[in-house]
Amino acid sequence: MWESESESAAGREYGTGLLTSTKHSVKTEGFHQRGNSWYVSADIPSDLLVQIGEANFHLHKYPLLSRSGKLNRIIYDSRDPDLNKIVMDDLPGGPESFELAAKFCYGIAIDLTAGNISGLRCSAEYLEMTEDLEEGNLIFKTEAFLSYVVLSSWRDSIVVLKSCEKLSPWAENLQIVRRCSESIAWKACANPKGIRWSYTGRRASQVSSPKWNDMKDSSPSRNQQVPPDWWFEDVSILRIDHFVRVITAIKVKGMRYELVGAGIMHYATKWLPGLMNDTAIPPDEGSKSSNSNSSSSSGGGGGWKSGLQMVVSTRPRDDTSTLQAKDQRMIIESLISIIPPQKDSVSCNFLLRLLRMANMLKVALALITELEKRVGMQFEQATLADLLIPCYNKNDTVYDVDLVQRLLEHFLVQEQTESSSPSRPPFPDKHATSNINAKTRVARLVDSYLTEVSRDRNLSLTKFQVLAEALPESARTSDDGLYRAIDSYLKAHPTLTEHERKRLCRVMDCQKLSIDACMHAAQNERLPLRVVVQVLFSEQVKISNALSNSSLKEGVESHYQPMIPNRKTLLEGTPQSFQEGWAAAKKDINTLKFELETVKTKYLELQNDMENLQKQFDKLLKQKHTSAWTTGWKKLSKLTKMTNVENHDISPQLPTSEEQNRKTTTRKWRNSIS
Repeated sequence: MWESESESAAGREYGTGLLTSTKHSVKTEGFHQRGNSWYVSADIPSDLLVQIGEANFHLHKYPLLSRSGKLNRIIYDSRDPDLNKIVMDDLPGGPESFELAAKFCYGIAIDLTAGNISGLRCSAEYLEMTEDLEEGNLIFKTEAFLSYVVLSSWRDSIVVLKSCEKLSPWAENLQIVRRCSESIAWKACANPKGIRWSYTGRRASQVSSPKWNDMKDSSPSRNQQVPPDWWFEDVSILRIDHFVRVITAIKVKGMRYELVGAGIMHYATKWLPGLMNDTAIPPDEGSKSSNSNSSSSSGGGGGWKSGLQMVVSTRPRDDTSTLQAKDQRMIIESLISIIPPQKDSVSCNFLLRLLRMANMLKVALALITELEKRVGMQFEQATLADLLIPCYNKNDTVYDVDLVQRLLEHFLVQEQTESSSPSRPPFPDKHATSNINAKTRVARLVDSYLTEVSRDRNLSLTKFQVLAEALPESARTSDDGLYRAIDSYLKAHPTLTEHERKRLCRVMDCQKLSIDACMHAAQNERLPLRVVVQVLFSEQVKISNALSNSSLKEGVESHYQPMIPNRKTLLEGTPQSFQEGWAAAKKDINTLKFELETVKTKYLELQNDMENLQKQFDKLLKQKHTSAWTTGWKKLSKLTKMTNVENHDISPQLPTSEEQNRKTTTRKWRNSIS
């Protein structure tokens, strides 16, 4: 246990753990039991029967009434001085605690331990054994033992908190749960260098609680390095509501969120057997964890062993399974509420497994949504096996594709929020690079998931297309994974129409396919012909670019490096496997070149045929629109032209009458003047 000055003083005062009442009027030699009945070995016969459950206590009125206000009030309110039987089935702690309280009233020494102190404290409160009746009554003495002995010890605090599971709400109202939780939290957050460490929750021979490092002690364990998770095993024995109280107190005291998350994962692994084997309630072992979570620790201070008390249930299997599902649902809901909000406080694998069980057990929708957002914060850490969450709705797909779609949307929203946040990290380039790497990892993960779920015949084309197009184009540096998913979907859905196949292939960018993927796609009969042509064209472009780059590189290197003498020397210096691979690749490249040249030739022939057909068609149209009127008009035009030409030829030889008259008149005018 934790040793300190207060604990040492408490050990001197309560070192024996024995309590006695200083006053008692009935001389007794002790209690003895016969079956379910307890009797007092005294000279005076008993005059009061106290019944608690199936246990009967044959006692005397005076020792009890002198120290219990409740028994006084019961007898006074009954108005019957001869009342000799009292039933108290609701007494906290049960017959065991009442036996200790009755012995205290008779002045018999009782042994206080961490296992019985909480029940005895609650019983003393129930019986109203206050200082008003007698100085140093049971309430005062149990409270002193709790404060000075239990709360100063790590192990005793856990044992008392475990024993409070059957004492609700008395332990809550008396602040026993709160004080023990804070004591455990304070000790868990202490510097582990000051602890001489060994696990508490082990076998009795190995039990040794953490202790303050005694500077005078030179034990071998002193030099042993204390792991930061030394408190996980001890705290994990607690019931879920008490575990939540402890973790809440630990978070308030400032423990690192990674360590708090690791403690939560340790607890979940212990109490949720289906978390690691994909089954929420195992048929044979499910009842063990459920009943152990609802059972309290037994015995005294050294009676609990590594936490889990396995109890065999006598209920029918259906009722037991229902109870187990209810307990596991409560555990999951509680764990979701206490997970630290910081990113990477728990692993993405743990969150997805918790989400799988939450969907299986029908946890509250608000908590499932919160859990999905937490997964979206670190979605790039997920694996394909984690995402293959079954769909628990009937007549639907095998895997929950809608859930993965929501997780991807939460991831994209988180990435967008981080990139647009005003409080950016000091190195924005590094932050942007990490975002790009995260999106690239998520793209590969989504492509692998699509390849896996595409084999499901119930997966609709719309769901496939929406999930494939959810990521931006920049997230995928290569579409090989997406091509594999499309090819797998086409195999599983052979009845798709040509339009649906084109629609499916539209999500893929042929220019982002590698040479191997292009070679496979060129021979894939399931792809539409248009997609195959696009693949061949993009492959031809890649091959041309690769050849031009390689020739350019060789030309540059030839200026700086000596030329290899001949081809034989080059082949001798090249590994055989590389030669074979290059020969096969070269052969495939030549084949593809030939196919491309053939396609080009056919295209040119079709283009020439199209031009010839167009000319013939135009010629036929011209012939069809000509008529007799048009022909006659053309002939008339020709005649007119010929007549004009003839007249033009004759006119220089024969002058006109006007010209003759002009000449005659001119001549006469000249004669008159003369």
